[in-house]
Amino acid sequence: MRALVTGANGFVGRHLVAHLRDSGDEVVESAIDITDRDRFAAHMADVAPDVVYHLAAQADVGGSWHDPIQTLRINVEGTVNVLDAAVGAGVRRLLAVTSADLYGPVSEEDLPLTESQPVRPVSPYGASKAAADIMCVTAGAAHDIEVVRARSFNHLGPGQNDKFVASAIAGRIVANEISGDTTVRVGNLLARRDFTDVRDVARAYRLLMTNSRAGEVYHVCSGVDRPVKELADALVAMAAHPMTLEVDPELHRPVDLPVLRGDYSKINEETGWEPLVDLTTTLHDLLEFWRAHPEGVGSPEIA
Repeated sequence: MRALVTGANGFVGRHLVAHLRDSGDEVVESAIDITDRDRFAAHMADVAPDVVYHLAAQADVGGSWHDPIQTLRINVEGTVNVLDAAVGAGVRRLLAVTSADLYGPVSEEDLPLTESQPVRPVSPYGASKAAADIMCVTAGAAHDIEVVRARSFNHLGPGQNDKFVASAIAGRIVANEISGDTTVRVGNLLARRDFTDVRDVARAYRLLMTNSRAGEVYHVCSGVDRPVKELADALVAMAAHPMTLEVDPELHRPVDLPVLRGDYSKINEETGWEPLVDLTTTLHDLLEFWRAHPEGVGSPEIA
């Protein structure tokens, strides 16, 4: 199977490309700006893939408040460009990655969230993903292409940049290990999120491409919500010398959802997928990555 991956140089993209190649697929890593409509369409036609994994996005929820226009342009206009290019190139199947952030605030009674949960985003990022999700439905209905949507919850693992909470904490811990400092700045420790290892996410995406139903949406999640404090405490416990957490109001978002937890029974029933990597292993591997790369990783505009 010949696959084109947008966002191949991003955090999940790198893991997905490796997994696809290990599975025997031929992979083309797209580095073309998805907001450059004509150039991307020409690229898609030249590659002529069987399938497309669309991961390219502005993925920083907090950063979306600082530049909402660019977030909308990349995540909505860019997605439309990818869909149109795929239709024009005769691609038979496309996986589009959206986000659980499009659900917005939910109550404990709503949990775990299923794919039928109403969409009520409260951040520019969430709004952009909701719009992209709708455009995927439109493309699938209007054109001869099978579009599958993955609504992914929080994921983490080695190679993630410090725009995301667990990786940011891991990076600060390693910086302290080098400097001898003992204070680790953190934001909202009370927020509860559904975290999945990036390597499990990559497996889910390929299974969705090969085994799921066209036109459907699937949650990729662990089914467990954990407070950020649990991750922070676990990472600090792995530090080379004693450290303490210090809440920094500057690290809080303008709007932060109290809790998200998903239900992955649909993807499990149709593909057999379930998360396999335990959180302790994920956090250990994340911290070891930062120790090997204390300078961190770049934060490409499209990740």
